[in-house]
Amino acid sequence: MVPSPPSYPMHLPRFFPRAVPALASLVALALAGCREAPGDAGTPDAPGAASASLASVLGGSSPSTVPASSATPPASSAVADPGTDAAAAATPPPPLPEEELYPTTLEAQREALYRRMTAVLRLDDQKLSAVRAIFARSKVLGQGNPALAKYAMTRRECREARERAGVVDADKPVCGAPNMVPLYDPAAGQTEADARACIDRYEFPNIPCEHPVVWATAREAAELCTAVGKRLCDAHEWEGGCAGALHAPEDEYAFGKERKISRHRHNDKREITWAYGSEKNHARCATASRKTKGCTSGGWRRCGTNAYPSGAFPGCVSPLGVYDQHGNVAEHMNLPTRPQELTSAGGMGYTEMKGSWFIFSGFEAHPDDCRWRAPDWHATKIKDHNSHGNYHLGFRCCASVTSSE
Repeated sequence: MVPSPPSYPMHLPRFFPRAVPALASLVALALAGCREAPGDAGTPDAPGAASASLASVLGGSSPSTVPASSATPPASSAVADPGTDAAAAATPPPPLPEEELYPTTLEAQREALYRRMTAVLRLDDQKLSAVRAIFARSKVLGQGNPALAKYAMTRRECREARERAGVVDADKPVCGAPNMVPLYDPAAGQTEADARACIDRYEFPNIPCEHPVVWATAREAAELCTAVGKRLCDAHEWEGGCAGALHAPEDEYAFGKERKISRHRHNDKREITWAYGSEKNHARCATASRKTKGCTSGGWRRCGTNAYPSGAFPGCVSPLGVYDQHGNVAEHMNLPTRPQELTSAGGMGYTEMKGSWFIFSGFEAHPDDCRWRAPDWHATKIKDHNSHGNYHLGFRCCASVTSSE
């Protein structure tokens, strides 16, 4: 059954122990769009107060100067849910619980994230416990080192940008879960009803205007997808979600071939397109942030995750409705070398990193078109305990659709 449209304010009494007494009722809260007091968001390492400009929160350094205009979503990016009749779409969701809360410790950051995941994604106790257990095993997994992170945009600024653009993400019945879209090939005459897989609209935790989770190893990314009832996407699913057409696995992989040969064959014949169109335009996506000063090759104590909230750029969306496949954080995916290694077949293959990241307007490290496959950077099996994770690397999940026939 598809969840009803978000109604987060009903959870606010539990999540807002310091809520402003003047709020007369939860209904009034929803109607007024009020938010929690900033808490410790005013610290030097958290985003600024509501009156702060975007320029004041970018910070850090970059290999080149990025025009200030590229730090905000294009004003002409007004979109309804791709493939959905806008008139039939649901109304925009209210502000996230504790929208302006930016804790200064990793533990507090995680707890606030769990609360929002429970409120927005309706996680039950079993799923939340599984998520907590995975986070608890890591010293770094979260939304970036809170002592260093200077997010390029706040949750509130993200929400306001989406409201100005008229963004509405309607539930997709075939997916049976919030914030997912079906994968199919319109050029082959398929429709949403033909989909056999769905993909998250947003980077994990798959909540619009929430900051993506980073520092997950490939193994932890796969475990977290499983914990919430999904799976890590196969590379061709991510690519199809970006390009707007899902192709069959046998057409997308040279199974049995050496990875380098398989990659070359794929890249040589690939369609070159971006989620937003046929011409590259980094300004449409979350690419104009900065690295932390002193951040070189990486490291928890040197590199802040200066990303944007997911979905903050309404123009950076694919024809199927997937956001941020260019910019923000790069993403773990599964690369199968044999059919049985497809996660959609219940298996697990090798690591693959997809997309670009939050400084790409100033430092274009590699191609970032939808169907490009990377060299074997930090290549391991997905299940390897030593698989890679870093400050600008996140992930998103997919789920198989069971045929009703």
